[in-house]
Amino acid sequence: MTTIRKELQALTPPQRAELIYSKARADLSNRLWRAALGDGDAEQANRPSGPDAESMPLDSLLALFEPNKTASAGPTTEPTLQAAVPQPADLPIKSESGSSEEAGSHAAPVGLGANARHAGTLADAASRTGIPAPALAAIVNAEAAKGADGSWLAFSRNPRSSAAGLGQFLSSTWEGMASSSGTWLNSIARSRGWIGDNGHVLPSARSSLLQMRYDAEASINTVADYARRNLDGLRRAGVPVGSDATTIAQSAYLGHHLGLGDAIKFAKGGLDPARARQLLCAQIGTTKASQEIAQAGNASVAHRAWYLGYVSRQLRPDRFAA
Repeated sequence: MTTIRKELQALTPPQRAELIYSKARADLSNRLWRAALGDGDAEQANRPSGPDAESMPLDSLLALFEPNKTASAGPTTEPTLQAAVPQPADLPIKSESGSSEEAGSHAAPVGLGANARHAGTLADAASRTGIPAPALAAIVNAEAAKGADGSWLAFSRNPRSSAAGLGQFLSSTWEGMASSSGTWLNSIARSRGWIGDNGHVLPSARSSLLQMRYDAEASINTVADYARRNLDGLRRAGVPVGSDATTIAQSAYLGHHLGLGDAIKFAKGGLDPARARQLLCAQIGTTKASQEIAQAGNASVAHRAWYLGYVSRQLRPDRFAA
């Protein structure tokens, strides 16, 4: 903790202000999203407790800037945001017709670090789909395997399923996106003669198409198109998706992770116990899942707690934003 205090106190005033604002914005967006799902009380229980600035409550982070104050390591009551703290700006979302529904910016994220080479692709995908680049980066970061330096590994592969690439797309989902008119992948597949007269992928082209999951540009653009489809689907079902980068990313990831049908059920009350058990076992293994279900007393509750905890820790657009 002493090391963190020294590092924070060494920041310039503008750097401190940016860190505090980013933390406040992320915390507020996360609370709003949980409130929309009816899980506001679960946030503190799932908050990561590691000794770093990103995982600390905002008031503990502020205390580290003051030499005579001690930061609390445990959960505390969330501070009330004062008027002096800037509120999250509305970010644009394009509807299925392509019209912008909110005003804002799609600037490329600057916090990509080892993944800076993907900035151009993320910016282009954001401009095309209307989904903020930091939100797209957060989804990729939550899905892809990573190198020692945090770089996303294009050849990520899940040994328990057909999921592959930066977006961890199942074979069937990838083929579906290639067959969907208007997607980036569909335009590429058509230009290469991989789509038949019936609009579906030709059997002879299937292997080549699936190999494209390991192409970073293809994967990022398909993450964006899939997110756009899921956000539109959630909205049609009456599920609020938010308007800032964090809530947009969380809503889009709900569909990316669960599929649109299960995402709608999750948002509107929860999955049935059998389905929740199946999904939890697939994510954390049968033994661990059984322990979590026994502790929670219900598979739906256990899966929901695991998923929301994972999202709060891993899906952080603020890490990639300017």
